[in-house]
Amino acid sequence: MTALAYTESTNWREANQHYLMQAIALVREVLERQAGRDTGTQGENLKLDFPHPSLPPPALEQLCTIFGLSSFERDVLLLCAGMELDASFPALCAAAQGDSQRTYPTFSLALATSSTPQWKALMPASPLRRWRMIEVGTGSALTLSPLRIDERILHHLTGLQYLDERLAAIIEPLPKSGELVSSHQRLAEQLAATWSQASGISGLPLVQLCGEETASKRAIASAACELVGLKLNVINGVAIPLNFSELNQLKQLWEREYWLRASALLLDCDELDLSDAVRENAIAQLSESISSPLIITSRERRRSRLRPLITFDVQPPTTNEQRMLWQSTLGAATSSLNGQVETLVSHFNLSAPTIHAICTEALGRQAHEALSTQHGLPPTTPTELSTILWDTCRSQSRPRLNDLAQHIESSAAWDDLVLPERERQVLRDIAAHVRQRAKVYEGWGFAGKSGRGLGISALFAGASGTGKTMAADVLARELRLDLYRIDLSSVVSKYIGETEKNLRRVFDAAEAGGAILLFDEADALFGKRSDVKDSHDRYANMEVSYLLQRMEAYRGLAILTTNLKDALDTAFLRRIRFIVRFPFPDATQRAEIWQRIFPSQTPTEDLDVKKLAKLNVAGGNIRNIALNAAFFAADAGEPVGMKHLLQAAQSEYVKLERPLTDTEVKGWV
Repeated sequence: MTALAYTESTNWREANQHYLMQAIALVREVLERQAGRDTGTQGENLKLDFPHPSLPPPALEQLCTIFGLSSFERDVLLLCAGMELDASFPALCAAAQGDSQRTYPTFSLALATSSTPQWKALMPASPLRRWRMIEVGTGSALTLSPLRIDERILHHLTGLQYLDERLAAIIEPLPKSGELVSSHQRLAEQLAATWSQASGISGLPLVQLCGEETASKRAIASAACELVGLKLNVINGVAIPLNFSELNQLKQLWEREYWLRASALLLDCDELDLSDAVRENAIAQLSESISSPLIITSRERRRSRLRPLITFDVQPPTTNEQRMLWQSTLGAATSSLNGQVETLVSHFNLSAPTIHAICTEALGRQAHEALSTQHGLPPTTPTELSTILWDTCRSQSRPRLNDLAQHIESSAAWDDLVLPERERQVLRDIAAHVRQRAKVYEGWGFAGKSGRGLGISALFAGASGTGKTMAADVLARELRLDLYRIDLSSVVSKYIGETEKNLRRVFDAAEAGGAILLFDEADALFGKRSDVKDSHDRYANMEVSYLLQRMEAYRGLAILTTNLKDALDTAFLRRIRFIVRFPFPDATQRAEIWQRIFPSQTPTEDLDVKKLAKLNVAGGNIRNIALNAAFFAADAGEPVGMKHLLQAAQSEYVKLERPLTDTEVKGWV
C-alpha cells in the first residue's frame, strides 16, 4: 500500500511552497502570452527548482504521480490553484479568453493554452473529476463552465494536512494505541501482515474485529495501522449515509483521503441494530466497494458478499495478562491489597483500557478520601482500596448488561430467607464455589483436567413466591456481585436462530463482570426435549444445548428458575451442578415469614402471627399482602393492624383468583 509521502518539517513546507509558486508562475506566463502581453522573458528565467533532493518530493508532483495526472491535467490543476493563490489570475483569465466577464478558468482556456491538450480530461471518469480535484460550474457549455479547485486539494498542494471538512462531521481520528498486552499485539501484527502481503490496493481484503470490548478492538486496529504507516480514523455505523449519492460521495472522498493522508478507516458496527435492513445494506455497499484499508468492528460476525473477508476474534487479555495489568497499573499500591488482585482477576474479565480506568478511578477516590479524613470531613474512616476496586469493577461492567437484562438491587440477607436447613446449606455451598473458583480451578489445577463444566450453575425449583429470586438476591449480596434477571420467555424467539443470538449477547455482555445471571421461567425453553420432526424442533434443541454450553463455560454463577422441575429433561438436569428445591411454606414457616416481614420502623398494632400464618400462601404473596396493608394503614393514618391485613389479603386472593376462606381469616377482626 503506497500513499503520498508527507512530512511536517519546516524545510519541506518552505521548499514545497516555493516549488508550487514557481509552477504557478509558469502558468501565469502562459496566460500573459495568450492575452497578448509581452512578458519579455519567454520563460528563459522561469524554471522549476526543488532545492532539497533529500526531502520527499513536492506535494504537486506526488499528487500527479499517485493519481496518474497527465501533463495537461497538471496544467488544469495549476490553473485553478493560481486563481486562489495569485491575485493577477482573474484579470489574466478574462484577457486570455477575450471576455471581461470570464474572470475564471475554463476547459476552453486550458485547451487553448496547454501544449498537450486532452479532451478526455473533461470526462467524469478522468482523475480530475473522479477524485473531485476540480469542481465544474453549471449553467454554461462544459468547456465554458467555471472551474474551481477543491479546497482540500488546494490546501494539500500548499503542504497543509487535515481531514476533509465534509468527512470531519462523521469521521474522527483515533489516537495511537499505546502498549498492548502480548495477545493483542500478536493480533495487531497479524492484521498488519494481512495488509502487507496483499497484492496491491485492489487485493486488500476486508478485515473485521469481533468481540465485546470496543476499546480493545480499536487499540489493536490502531497498533496495526502504526505498523504499516497508516493513520487510523473511525466512523460509526449509524453515521453512514443511506442515500446512494451521499454514500458514493463518502466513498470517493474517503478513498481520496487515504491517498492524501495515508489513512485507514475503522467502521464501528458494535451498537448497530442488525434488523435495520436499510442501514445494513448501506454498510454492505460501502464496505464492499471501498478499496482502501477498511476495518469493521462488530460484536457478531458479519458476512461479505463480494470482497474477501478476514476475521479476527478479539478476546479479553489472558488471566496472566490481566494480573500483570493490575499489578503494573496499581504500582506500589498492589502490596496493600494482600493478594486481592487474584480475587479481582478470578471474578472479572476486563480489557486493558477498562483496568487502567478502574485503577485510575480507585486510586483517585482513595486519595480524595484520605485528604477528606485529614481535614475532618467524611468519611471518618477511608474505604479500603480493595473494596473501592471491587465496587468500581462492578460499576464498569454494568452498562452493556443493563441494556439486555433487569438489574436487581441486592438487599436481602440470610435472615430474610425462610427455608429448610438442607436447602440453606446448598445455597452456602454455591457461595463457597463462587468464592473459591479461582483457587480450585487455577491454583489447584482442576481447570487443566477438563475445559468442560467449569461454570457454576444452579437450578432453583419451586412454586411462584417460594423465595427463588430472594435466594439469588441473598447470594448476590453475600458475594458482592451484581444480579441480573433474564426472563427466558422474552428471550425465546419464534424465529429460527434468534434465541441463540439473544442468549449469546447476554453471556458475552456478562463475562466481564462475573454477574449472577438469573434465568427466570426456564420452562419456556427447558421442557421435555421433543423428537425432531421439523427444523423448528431441531433448532429448539440446539438452543437448549447452546444455553447449557454457555452456562458450563460461564465464569460467574448462572441460575435457572422453574415452577415445574418434573417437566425438565433429565439429561439437562445432569448438567446442572446444584439443584435447590423451594418447598411451599408450612404454617410454621409462614409464621416465621410474617414475623420478619415488616421493617423495624413500620408502626404495627396487635398483629397475631399465628392467625396470619393460617393464610395458605407463599412468601411472595405474604410480602404483597404486608406491603398493601402498609399503604392502607398509612392512608388511614393508623398503625398497621389486622383489619388492614384482612383488606390486603382479600385483594391478593382476588388477584390469585382464589376464594378467601373463613378458616384462614377466623378471628382476625
